[in-house]
Amino acid sequence: MLALDHLSVIAPTLAEGVDHVRACLDLDVPFGQRHGYRGTYNHLLQLGGTVYLEIVALDPDGRSPGRARWFGLDDQRQVRRDWDAGRRLRGWVARTDDIDGVIESRETIFGRKVALPMEAPSFDFAIPDDGSLPLDGAAPSIIDRRGKPRAMASIPDMGARLCGFSLEHPEPERIAALLRELAVDRPPAVTRGGELRYLARIATPERGIRELF
Repeated sequence: MLALDHLSVIAPTLAEGVDHVRACLDLDVPFGQRHGYRGTYNHLLQLGGTVYLEIVALDPDGRSPGRARWFGLDDQRQVRRDWDAGRRLRGWVARTDDIDGVIESRETIFGRKVALPMEAPSFDFAIPDDGSLPLDGAAPSIIDRRGKPRAMASIPDMGARLCGFSLEHPEPERIAALLRELAVDRPPAVTRGGELRYLARIATPERGIRELF
């Protein structure tokens, strides 16, 4: 069983990501952390339970991780193209306690297991060798926290709650079948569309139900 861990807004710059989420949700998402081991950084927001939103971007002051970064962030031209096309909620991460079992025979989709942070690993993340999103983001990235739940107390709670999210895709049957095979809890509703495009419905304390795309 895989569980929804978090949604990812993948931005050309962190400031643009924060501005976009503010425009969608009317919330100023606070800074999260620098990933010194990945050359990226983020802002974080709780979405209820153990689910959260991450706004992630390449850290211009970060060091190279020595291999491809996650979330496709090495390909900044593609990140910008997706952003300008309005594809800003670009992916999601699913949590498992058996990452080896999940990616076995599926490395062409999810990539290989990487222990992170490299100096003192506390979790495992599956990353394709080129750093791309699994199936261009149609499939979740996979994280294994090694039996320790994410410390939600360190993520700001501004009262936002995820109501659900959906994915438009040119091959919805294939994606839906993969999610069923993976036994994903709280997967996106998958419908047919001309291109991959996510939409999340989020309840906010002041503005009611808002949409993040």
